[in-house]
Amino acid sequence: MSQKISIIVPIYNSSDFMHNLLEAIDEQRIKSNWDLELVLVDDGSRDKSYNKIVELSKTYPYIKGIKLSRNFGHQIAVKTGLSHVTGDYIAIIDDDLQDPPDLLPGFFSYLDNGYDVAYGVRKKRKEHFLKRFSYNSFYRILKSLSDTDIPLDSGDFCVMKKQVVDNMLKLQEKNPFLRGIRAWVGFKQVGVEYERHARLAGESGYTLKKLMKIAMDGIFSFSSVPIRLITILGFLGLGFAFIYSINVITGYFLSGTKVQGFATLSILISFFSSLILICLGIIGEYIVRIYDEVRNRPYTVIEQTINL
Repeated sequence: MSQKISIIVPIYNSSDFMHNLLEAIDEQRIKSNWDLELVLVDDGSRDKSYNKIVELSKTYPYIKGIKLSRNFGHQIAVKTGLSHVTGDYIAIIDDDLQDPPDLLPGFFSYLDNGYDVAYGVRKKRKEHFLKRFSYNSFYRILKSLSDTDIPLDSGDFCVMKKQVVDNMLKLQEKNPFLRGIRAWVGFKQVGVEYERHARLAGESGYTLKKLMKIAMDGIFSFSSVPIRLITILGFLGLGFAFIYSINVITGYFLSGTKVQGFATLSILISFFSSLILICLGIIGEYIVRIYDEVRNRPYTVIEQTINL
């Protein structure tokens, strides 16, 4: 392959099995004769992952290491890697071999045949039922709400041409949802089904809190439906109040029905107070994101680098 290949791998607490990752990548590099640049981004690991990157770079000189000053999150780690690649074809894979390197030649063939992006579509997941159900539900909710056509069941595992990456990096969002940004920039894209492997070792760095954040980033970054929902709820509440008021007034004057007292009043106050708080929360999410952007802080801080 004449094109230079860049592979980005976000690293988090992977020191125990990082050598397996490098062996799999190097085996495929030799088999496919890649001119390879491997960018390993240590996202504030609590173990000795960065020391392992330093050690492995002596054996594999094509490694470029980046150590972030703290844990900024998976999406920021990937974006940091994207900002430092120099290859013609860029791939993003995870550090746990759930997206195996031996799939990459097939993905790169789509770029050879005129596509600009080939992204993985997860055919089977190895997580438990509740997690699979949550992921499937999220992707379908996001697709129904989003102003951008974000493919179903597509993750960050993909290969892209440098032109696509350059345009993705023009979107300087502080809370990036990269698979949404990848869809937003356009170009000729194709989904490729694959069966995602189980984790090689360790536990996923995606806690419930982090999963909720990335879900919120996806919805609030690529949909205006939540803010418009407030107007719809307002009209529904107004309609309910109008009908209820007519019912109370006509009942009192025409049939002498007494207006219900404390219980009815407390239910109505609780209902509409909760509705108001939900609406304020939706508005607050957008305001927080606006605030993140206007502060103009750097999206990450790099502590150390190797071969960069």
